[in-house]
This record gives sequence, C-alpha cells and structure tokens, in this order.
Amino acid sequence: MSEQHRPLISPLPKSWPFEEAAKLSAHVGNTAREVTADRPVLLETGYGPSGLPHIGTFGEVARTSWVRQAFTKLTGLPTRLLAFSDDMDALRKVPDNVPNQDMLRQFIGRPLSRVPDPFGMHESFAAHNNARLRAFLDGFGFDYEFASSTQYYEGGRFDAALKRVLEVHDKIVAVIAPTLGEERRATYSPVLPIHPRTGQVMQVKMDAIDPVAGTVRWTDEDGETFETPVTGGHAKMQWKADWAMRWYALGVDYEMSGKDLIDSVRLSGRICRILGGQPPAGLTYELFLDQNGQKISKSKGNGISVEEWLRYAPPESLGQYMFNAPQRAKRLFFDVIPKATDEYLAHVARAKTLAAEDPVLLTNPAWFIHKGTIPADAGSPITFGMLLNLASVANAETPDVLWKFIQRYDAKATPESCPMLARLVDHAIVYYADFVRPTKHYRAPDAHERKALADLAEALRELEGEDVSPDTCQNLVFEIGKTHGFEPLRAWFGCLYEVLLGQKEGPRFGIFVALYGISETVALIEAALTRNEGAVA
Repeated sequence: MSEQHRPLISPLPKSWPFEEAAKLSAHVGNTAREVTADRPVLLETGYGPSGLPHIGTFGEVARTSWVRQAFTKLTGLPTRLLAFSDDMDALRKVPDNVPNQDMLRQFIGRPLSRVPDPFGMHESFAAHNNARLRAFLDGFGFDYEFASSTQYYEGGRFDAALKRVLEVHDKIVAVIAPTLGEERRATYSPVLPIHPRTGQVMQVKMDAIDPVAGTVRWTDEDGETFETPVTGGHAKMQWKADWAMRWYALGVDYEMSGKDLIDSVRLSGRICRILGGQPPAGLTYELFLDQNGQKISKSKGNGISVEEWLRYAPPESLGQYMFNAPQRAKRLFFDVIPKATDEYLAHVARAKTLAAEDPVLLTNPAWFIHKGTIPADAGSPITFGMLLNLASVANAETPDVLWKFIQRYDAKATPESCPMLARLVDHAIVYYADFVRPTKHYRAPDAHERKALADLAEALRELEGEDVSPDTCQNLVFEIGKTHGFEPLRAWFGCLYEVLLGQKEGPRFGIFVALYGISETVALIEAALTRNEGAVA
C-alpha cells in the first residue's frame, strides 16, 4: 500500500459510510494513479431532468456526500462531487405536473436541453429542472459541482471517449444485444445520432462506422441517409453505454445506484472496461416502499416528497432517515417521520457527550448529518414524539399552547434559547392537525384497568404541589402496574396510551406527567374513568 492510500485512522469506524470509504480507497489504490489537487478522487451522482428533483435525488446526493466525508477523514485525499444531469436524454413523455402540455408534446423525442421550458422561465425544459435541482441541493447545503450532459457533449469534453466508442462499437453491441428483444437487437447501436432537420434523438441501425473520421452513417424512416459526427453534440450514447462512457471519460471513482439498476451497473461496467477504463466503486441501495409495501414510483406518486417531509419535520430528520441502513428496503411514508426525528435527536444528544477526537463519534449519524461539527444549538430537551403527545392531549392548534407546558417543565426554555425545539413545536402542531387528530380513538378502560387508573390518579394527587422529577413519576407508574398484576407490564402502558391518549403507542409516561402537569394528568385520568366500557370518545 502506498503512503498516499494508507488509512489515517485505525481501526475502521463501524458505519456504512466508512466501509464505503475503505472500498473507494482500495479502488483508487488499484488504479495506480497519484491523487492530486488537480486530479482529485471523483464521486458522482446522476440525475434525469425529465422531472423535478425528488426525495430519491436527496438520498443519493446525501449518501454520496457522507461517503465523501468518511473518505476524507480516512485518507486526507482531495475529492470532488459531481452532480451530473443527463439533459441530453430525449423527452419520452410529458410529465403530468407541468403546464403547456400540448406544446411539450410537439417536442417528444428531442433532447431535454432542446425542449422549450413550459414554465417560460428558462431557455429549455432541462435548464428549468437543472435550476430547480441546483436550488434543491443548495438548500440542503451540499458541497458539489454541477455538470450538464449537453454542455459536456457540445463542448467536446466527451469527444475522445466518443471516438473510442466507435473503435470498439461491435464489442459494445455484443455486450448489450443479448439483453434485448429480437427486433431491437437487429438495429441496436450505442450511438444515437441527432436528426439534423427534426432534432429527434434517433434509435436507428448504423449503416457504417468510421472510427478515424469519428462519424456514423445511418438512414432515417424516409429513406434519407446521413453522415453524422459523434462529436460536438451531434449524437449521444444509449444510456448504459452513456454511463460507461462517462465513467471512462471523466475517471469516475465512485457512484452509487438503486437496486433496480444492478444489471445496468454490471453491463456498464463491462463496457467501461472495453473502452479501457476501470468502473467506479459503488453502493447498491435498496428502494423505498409506500405504506402498503409497494415500490415507490414517481409516475404513481405513491410516496412522499421532500417538500411534504419538510412540512412535518426538520431536514436533519430526513438526513437521519436516509442514513439508516441504505441497503435495506424501508417504508417511506408520513408515519416514519416522528421516529426518524427522535432518532436524530438521540444521536445528537449522544454526540454531544463525546470529545471531538473520540473514535465513537465517527459512527454517529449526527457527525455526518452536521458535516463533522455538531452545532451547540443542535438537539432538543424534548422529543418530537412527546410534543405530539402534548399536542394530542391539549388539542393544541398553536405553538403557544405547547410552550405553556414546556416552560412549566423548564422555565429557561424559549424559542431563542432552543431553536431546534422551536422548529419541532411548529412541526408538531402541523403534524398533529394532519395525522394525529383525525385518527385519535379513545377506548374505555375495562374493570381491571379502572382500578389501576383510579389508584394512579390517587397516588398522583398526593404529589400535587411538590417538585416531582420525571423519574419519580415513572417509578410510580411502574409500581401501580406491578401492584395490579399487569403481565406483561407493557400491557399497562398500552392501557395508558389507548385510554388516556387515544393512540396505540406513546411517550415515557413519567416525562409526560412532568410536562403536562400532575393535576392535569389526574384530570385526564378522571375523564377517562367516566367513559362506559366499550364507549369511544
């Protein structure tokens, strides 16, 4: 191992970004090239600008950024992150969520960068979506460089690689053809010339290939023959060959992709080797599932958008969700938001107990989410789940209602001193109104539960007026449950949640009592005891 590729930290931190960073370090070492400021390690993410950026785009850029962060910590080598827009792709169909659809239909088959912007704001549809992508990534503070496929093709960045494609044209066809149907196989070429008159991206059989001149000859559906240079933006590559050509031309060292692209990665890797390059290292991540366990599809709209997530929780919580187990399929729906938010808060709290040089910090998601430095004002003394429970029992419609309880629990807590808590309060009010209040379902206690609840109310009443800690309240709740023979004890807490809060799950009850107030909790229990068995409030 060269000194340049020798790890700076050992042992390797046990988190998936560092495992990927080690894989990337081995890949760079195997290329036997020296990494310099002028030729840094290149990580790439790809984006198809046929539609607006979506939550998968965020996930891929965030995860690649975390691998980059781990790699820098592991090796100290310079890196670049390229966010590449495939804006030379043809417009295949008109998206449902854009204006001027009749106008767009006239440009089906043309490169997205040569389709007018239906919003009338930019020079092309691709330019509009590229601008949205950049604003999207900038809004999350990602450190990246933007690249346009059109600019690279037209500006000559790919010319040498495109001529190399012609030199090995038949070998590439031999790789791809067996994966195609009989009809498509007969006409397949990795080269897609742009029709000089119609502007269409043409999928046609090549009549002749001239690697020396850098041209292809082909015939259109009207029987007219053309000689087209593959350079200068006069042609583009079929996407598997395009991906491979880009890896080869730019020397991409790392690119992750979804499970649905496993075969494409394999084929593009073979083509990259035929061209004379080394395919990048990368991670295959699992796809997101909707609330019914079905794969999320942009066309179906059966998932959740970034904008929707950020309506209900801060961006750090979305980062936490994306950090968790990328190689495991996960449900992506509104009900995962509270858990992801509280997982983030727990990791921040843990990170703040660790010294900057503590290697355990490098396994903490908050270290990645906050780019290696945990802000002093990150975190919250109260969980998001607890705020939702407070909102539920108080029927809170404004943040002021929650702050009344919060400041009785901690008089020093203010929106200014606890900015994350202030954001969580605002989100909790919205989440409660949209998801909790419509599904609240109280049940009446049975005879066994009534006796236990009455004893709990009496025990709490004896504590009124005293300065009681959350742990004291929690221990009291435990003792009442044990005394009344709840087995398992979680059945007792299930009773508290379902009877008092109207939900299946709930908070650590001692903290809830401390926040909500002892007298208020007693009143809550007494109201529940007035319900008849089997009644629903």
